[in-house]
Amino acid sequence: MTTTSQGALRGRAAIVTGSTSGIGLGIARALAAQGAGVMLNGFGDAAAIEKLRSELASEFGVTVAAHGADIGKPSQVRDLVTDATRVLGKVDILVNNAGIQHTATVETFPEDKWDAILAINLTSNFHATKAVLPAMRQRNWGRIVNIASVHGLVGSEQKSAYVAAKHGVIGLTKVVALETATTGITCNAICPGFVLTPLVQKQIDDRAARDRVSTDQAIVSLLAEKQPSHAFATTDAIGALVVFLCSDAAAQIRGAALPVDGAWLAQ
Repeated sequence: MTTTSQGALRGRAAIVTGSTSGIGLGIARALAAQGAGVMLNGFGDAAAIEKLRSELASEFGVTVAAHGADIGKPSQVRDLVTDATRVLGKVDILVNNAGIQHTATVETFPEDKWDAILAINLTSNFHATKAVLPAMRQRNWGRIVNIASVHGLVGSEQKSAYVAAKHGVIGLTKVVALETATTGITCNAICPGFVLTPLVQKQIDDRAARDRVSTDQAIVSLLAEKQPSHAFATTDAIGALVVFLCSDAAAQIRGAALPVDGAWLAQ
């Protein structure tokens, strides 16, 4: 059954990296619900991704495509943008969301993990932004939303690569915002705290195993440590914020790093 879209983004076309699960999928759903065509991107079982693509297209009555680009590889990022432009007609909205995580102290951090985290969490944002900007400038309209993290603004132990990458994302966001400041293109970052995604679920499972406690106890412990609200942010809330940043009301929000963190950064 097709949902009647409010259509605030009817006629727009979006790429959302890392959108086959978690935050990215929540964002893709929110954009499709507002009438935008969407290019999904991510790894996973091909049949499952095709099922997801078909369901989104049917539910919201928009064009939904999928591309399996490994965004840690610049040539594949460019291919993703080229394919989205071909299938959707253009790219109005770019959401750089895909990310990976690894935890270890600096002196024990595997160098290949460092390189992969920087490539996927930061460098891919540069290559995708570089690829979409020329056509956005020609149309004088575009929205680039980088999904950073509270770790783009503060540090945490054993997350050197992730923290470095997310700080870099916020720096890149500011530069792109300045370079497009007199145009109809905006660039902003969203900085989630803990959101219950597969990435965070792994942290919960690891904590439960390490501390020999239940999953529920591990969740309470994890949230109490950092997030004063003691509640997860939701993928729906982040999707709604992306939709807002794509609206005319957000036209002068530029270069911002917007926390969705249950008061984590207020401490």
